[in-house]
Amino acid sequence: MASSFLIFSFTIFSLFLSLSSSLPNDTLLNAADVLANSGYLSMSLTLQLIAKTFFSYFPFATIFSPSDDAFALYGQPSLSLLSFHFCPVAYSLSDLQSFPFGSEIPTHLPNRSLVVTTLPSDDQISINDVKIDGSSIYDDGFLVIFAIDKFFDYNFKIGAQVQSPVDGPSPSSNLECPVSHWDFSSFSEASGVLRSRGYSIMASFLGLQLMQFGDDDTQFTVFAPMDEALQGHIGNSTNWASLFLRHVVPSELSWTDLSKLDDGTVLSTFLGGFLINVTHSGNVLLLNHVPVILSNMYHSDHVVVHGIPEILVMPEKQEIREKQELQVEFSPRYGGGIVEEVMLDEF
Repeated sequence: MASSFLIFSFTIFSLFLSLSSSLPNDTLLNAADVLANSGYLSMSLTLQLIAKTFFSYFPFATIFSPSDDAFALYGQPSLSLLSFHFCPVAYSLSDLQSFPFGSEIPTHLPNRSLVVTTLPSDDQISINDVKIDGSSIYDDGFLVIFAIDKFFDYNFKIGAQVQSPVDGPSPSSNLECPVSHWDFSSFSEASGVLRSRGYSIMASFLGLQLMQFGDDDTQFTVFAPMDEALQGHIGNSTNWASLFLRHVVPSELSWTDLSKLDDGTVLSTFLGGFLINVTHSGNVLLLNHVPVILSNMYHSDHVVVHGIPEILVMPEKQEIREKQELQVEFSPRYGGGIVEEVMLDEF
């Protein structure tokens, strides 16, 4: 009965979506800041990067945020799994407490609902047999965020043996989610290497695998700043996407490839308009005057990661506006072969 009421309420609510706006931008930015300051950096980054995907048509939402440890343990959450933790209705703590055992909660994942598993004798709310950690992390009336220790299981059923999302089967392949068809094992491996070398913040960015880099043949290079350089920017969620995208080049460039580039070669990045100027100082390779200090930290068929000590900033215009400057033009299939150079009159 309660389950039918929840689904009915959601259906009625959906009829008014055409008259509704998306979640306020300030709400999303404030929520991302609160998550980061509360120790939920992975979900904070997630919210910043995918807000337009999930919240463009719904003026309210509830998010169940797994811990950073859960993100690290799971490895590489897909957008399908993340959408299973987003509900298009803002439920308060008292709302969740009022739902009886077996009630279904709608999610952004098509044809998948969460199930309330709170027993009358329980002190904590339980959903899909996962405990909700106390009161909400964030609640402004539009968006409510609750903390959980691990990811929900796609295939949970009352009375069935619960499998962790790591070991459990993935959702049906016909689900339409805005992700590419990559094999994301490279992302997981690269993220693990980055964390072990003191680049955990960039590892979190890369581990989200939320950027649509392209098709199966896309290759790219990440220049990863150390954690110390990024610490001061964690609280300001408005520039996270910019920070990450400016350090990613749409081609696979090994250390051998980089070392062969001429002084003045300009690399384009995934951040539109942001360019990386390559120069040399003796045996040191400089990117916008920042040295590469750990080359080939990770190298696979699609991804190369190099370590740098600082955040890249745009070089002075006079350094790159000279006529006949060199810019690297990347082929989608470039994998360490010849780099084409084209002449640019101005930027």
